[in-house]
Amino acid sequence: MSDDQATDRPGPAHEVHRELGAKFASFAGWSMPLSYAGTVSEHKATREAAGLFDVSHLGKAVVRGPGAADFVNRSLTNDLGRIAPGKAQYTLYCNDSGGVIDDLIAYLVSDEEVFLVPNAANTAAVVEDLRAAAPAGVEIENQHDDYGVIAVQGPRSADVLAAVGLPTELDYMAFVDADGPAGPVRVCRTGYTGERGFEIVAPAAATADLIRALLAPLSEVGGAPAGLGARDTLRTEMGYPLHGHELSPTITPVEARCGWAVGWRKPEFRGHEVLREQKKDGAPRTLVGLAATGRGVLRADAPVLLDGAVVGTTTSGTFSPSLSIGIALALVDRAAALPIGADVEVEIRGRAVPARVAELPFVPAHTR
Repeated sequence: MSDDQATDRPGPAHEVHRELGAKFASFAGWSMPLSYAGTVSEHKATREAAGLFDVSHLGKAVVRGPGAADFVNRSLTNDLGRIAPGKAQYTLYCNDSGGVIDDLIAYLVSDEEVFLVPNAANTAAVVEDLRAAAPAGVEIENQHDDYGVIAVQGPRSADVLAAVGLPTELDYMAFVDADGPAGPVRVCRTGYTGERGFEIVAPAAATADLIRALLAPLSEVGGAPAGLGARDTLRTEMGYPLHGHELSPTITPVEARCGWAVGWRKPEFRGHEVLREQKKDGAPRTLVGLAATGRGVLRADAPVLLDGAVVGTTTSGTFSPSLSIGIALALVDRAAALPIGADVEVEIRGRAVPARVAELPFVPAHTR
């Protein structure tokens, strides 16, 4: 879908991306840069130097009031009690059946304020659901349109931020409020690429100017603007889940190998009864990585075959620019008991592509 189609909302820095020659695509109702110079070159620039991603489509919401952090902690899977104010945490919001309504980042500002970054398509549902459950005095405000989010990812990302006066000496998952080149921002040591990086939350009106300020130092370190295509290949190489693929209202954190984002010692969180049962007895399915051993690019929603029998379905699939092979994530039946190194086939358009169960992530992480 092109950026000229009226059904998609432009982001706050849409014109900057047009000036940079971006090709646009529809994602969750937004018109987003798909690529600039090409997905492979943008992927490699991020792994080797730095990539700049506009992820302003991500949701933003704030939970405020006496006991706000306690309320969020009773609602989401991870344990906010394990972090201090000034830290962020990857977490999930589940339904009563243990399926994932959304995965999100929770910024713990104080005991009375938590800033949430959900996925674009799920923001309204998360906000309304939390509002319905919130105790008296706790308010949830949807701030989706108030802020933009820029991610600078890669081994030279700190150099890019330092060049415009932004703080970089942050522990992984820590955040700080600072003055940026275009006004106040919140800088967090987070990302979705597997590389050392930062995400910058800025007022929507300042997002375009922030990107313009970052472009020169980005170029100086050999980095490049990067689009949705590279974001997907980067996160798939890391085995990071994408809601609607590896996570959904019918896929649980245990099935998706996200049990590390569950505070198992907490007395309660939504869906905890089902998830505790799966942790104890095993989930019916489990997520695995697949690396093609024959020619062919693996795709999502393809049958996974073992000795000719269907044992699962791919949830994501792409060409890995780092490995130069097709890779995929797949949910497979626990009964199939596929070990690392097991040979399977993935049926792509009627053709069986040989593949092997691989360790996740496919490439080493360098986030810390």
